[in-house]
Amino acid sequence: MYEFEYQKPKTLAAAADVLKKKKDAKLMAGGMTLIPTLKLRLAKLSHVVDLAGMKDLVGIKATKAGVTIGAMTTHGAVAASAAVKKAIPALAHLADGIGDPAVRNRGTIGGSISNNDPAADYPAGLVGLGATVVTTQRKIPADKFFLGMFETALKRGEIVKAVEFPIPKRAAYMKFPNPASRYAIVGVFVAETADGVRVAVTGAGGCVFRVPEMEAALAKKFAPESVVGVSIPTDGLNEDIHASAEYRAHLVTVMAKRAVAAAIGG
Repeated sequence: MYEFEYQKPKTLAAAADVLKKKKDAKLMAGGMTLIPTLKLRLAKLSHVVDLAGMKDLVGIKATKAGVTIGAMTTHGAVAASAAVKKAIPALAHLADGIGDPAVRNRGTIGGSISNNDPAADYPAGLVGLGATVVTTQRKIPADKFFLGMFETALKRGEIVKAVEFPIPKRAAYMKFPNPASRYAIVGVFVAETADGVRVAVTGAGGCVFRVPEMEAALAKKFAPESVVGVSIPTDGLNEDIHASAEYRAHLVTVMAKRAVAAAIGG
């Protein structure tokens, strides 16, 4: 691990100030990705700005319109939340499948989406539900938040405060996990929302993406068989020791079918 200065500011404004002034400063939420990265010397930072202890970033609020989750809320808290289970059970299911108990009790929703790992689960949940990311500067629709591998729309000094989820008519998330890390080799979030059907895929490509053809087919008939005939191009899909691009394309259809079946209670 390279030497760095550790700071634990008491306010978001103070944290943002460090990020603006120090080019090589980095925020730490749960530290589930950052700490291993630093230990392996894959990053060299001037400052680590710890957000732990900022209680105004922790919590879950549910209304008839939706659910708002604070950025420093852990995956475990989302998974265990009675409010989330009642309003958006698919989101609680997604959170419960992230990593292992240690990760779920340290990792946070804000840290996960800000890191935007291509195999993370939450990006599929945000895009699939048409969520909105609330930052210290603005509100960003999920469709415009995730830009590419480990890249988001966040500007320098901008910090995620919360995520606002509208309540869908029905939704489900299914993934084919890496047996060791539990990251998604392919994960598919399907939701029937007030604005139509949304299908979001994580793990298959460099960034979460939607499948318009599946959405159109499910809008006509919300049933597992509706996605069977949709071909997923392999161009740009991930290839590694775990799965080829062709296998990932196949898994998108398989996971989409399972998600639809789960959403309708099948």
